[in-house]
Amino acid sequence: MSPLTPKNRAGLRASAGEVSGVIDSEGGRAEWVFPAAPDAVRTARSLVRRTLHGWELDSVGDIAALLVSELVTNALRHATGPIGVRLVHRPAGPVGVLLVEVSDPLPDPPRRRVARPGDENGRGLQLVASSARRWGTRPGEVGKTVWFELAVTG
Repeated sequence: MSPLTPKNRAGLRASAGEVSGVIDSEGGRAEWVFPAAPDAVRTARSLVRRTLHGWELDSVGDIAALLVSELVTNALRHATGPIGVRLVHRPAGPVGVLLVEVSDPLPDPPRRRVARPGDENGRGLQLVASSARRWGTRPGEVGKTVWFELAVTG
């Protein structure tokens, strides 16, 4: 399975209410494309939890679902068009890695900011930065991908 990029996303139709996806349980990979609709956040969170449970990675299910929720919400707030979510489990001895990517068609990288106590938003990237082992962003042919890694024990 190739990385979720704007180029291969074009072949996956993500119209209103339609989610396209592929799960490769043997290879520890899953990816979906969501329409830019408010229910994308809930659906992404549910699919991430369900997939990680199937992979017996419940130890990172809650935090992965929370961080995906934050990044998909950011994509909905700032971009238009389909939103991609990709999971890759890389077992490596006693501590493996779960790579999570959220892609959207907006080329501008996300801006981390300091939210004041009364602000209703602005904490998503802070949460990703403080919870993930590593995180970052990379440009695509069109748009960008924000990614993070979580350590997986066991």
